[in-house]
Amino acid sequence: MTEFRLTQYARGGGCSCKIPPGELEAVLAAFSAREGDPEGELLIGLEHGDDAAAVRIDGDRALISTVDFFAPVVDDPYDFGRIAAANAISDVYAVGGEPLVALNLLGWPRDLLPMELAHEVLRGGLDVARQAGCAVGGGHSIDDAEPKYGMAVTGLADPAALLRLEAGRPGLPLSLSKPLGVGVLNSRHKATGEVFPAAIASMTTLNRDAARAARQAGARCATDVTGFGLLGHLYKLARASGVTAVVDAAAVPYLEGVREAVRDGYVSGGSRRNLAWVSPHLDPGGTAEEDLLLLADAQTSGGLLVAGEIPGAPVIGELVAAGDRALIVR
Repeated sequence: MTEFRLTQYARGGGCSCKIPPGELEAVLAAFSAREGDPEGELLIGLEHGDDAAAVRIDGDRALISTVDFFAPVVDDPYDFGRIAAANAISDVYAVGGEPLVALNLLGWPRDLLPMELAHEVLRGGLDVARQAGCAVGGGHSIDDAEPKYGMAVTGLADPAALLRLEAGRPGLPLSLSKPLGVGVLNSRHKATGEVFPAAIASMTTLNRDAARAARQAGARCATDVTGFGLLGHLYKLARASGVTAVVDAAAVPYLEGVREAVRDGYVSGGSRRNLAWVSPHLDPGGTAEEDLLLLADAQTSGGLLVAGEIPGAPVIGELVAAGDRALIVR
């Protein structure tokens, strides 16, 4: 199977395939976040673009529901399955829940790629779900023009301990649980075939421990950093919370080889669109374009961004009272 490079069978890959945030918000603007909500049971919906939906079941339980899928971000089918599953399951962690059951979503060009490769994708997803203690109960597949894989995931959470975009407050530090840069490294991988084990290790790591640490520390505001980049997701958090987010660019961690990849031109269109989207709301403070592109780099299965401090995660900035711009980079 080594002659098949999965990334060559899709236009894009990973979370950089997302519809640009500005276009997506324009499409969703006509829909009511609470339409059909029985008596306020929808705790997290469309309003701010949180990572998953939350519906109250009873006084101390909320059901968490999310779905995520994308085209291959790496060539190895088993790693692709692991990355896609970790990315989907981590959406449950990002709102403060624990995953219970997942359903596979598989699109496969059966006339182009052997079904043995699809088996490896599903095996990777199953292994990560088992690591998360999450059952896999089947799923749905279609014959597609491009390979795609992901999961619909259901979990449970305490309604009083949800992690929400709107719960940020001035004075809270910002912590990031994973280094940035998988976007540019994945772009380099797609173009050259070069493999970056550290990027794969980062993308296949669940955000479980970071989310549990955030809840134990009393955090109530968090999001994961995926296709809209650090700046894009932080802008959504600051906007929802009515604050300004300040990023200390020198404190942001990166994977090895990331700056070289940017200088060599391996920046996805999604990352550039992310930067363009936040630019009207950003005070860059003289920050170099290279650094801004890295801060906007479209991540796949990125880390948890927490308004608060958690063990092992560097503090990369803080929330302050709302100013003229929602984002400041210094």
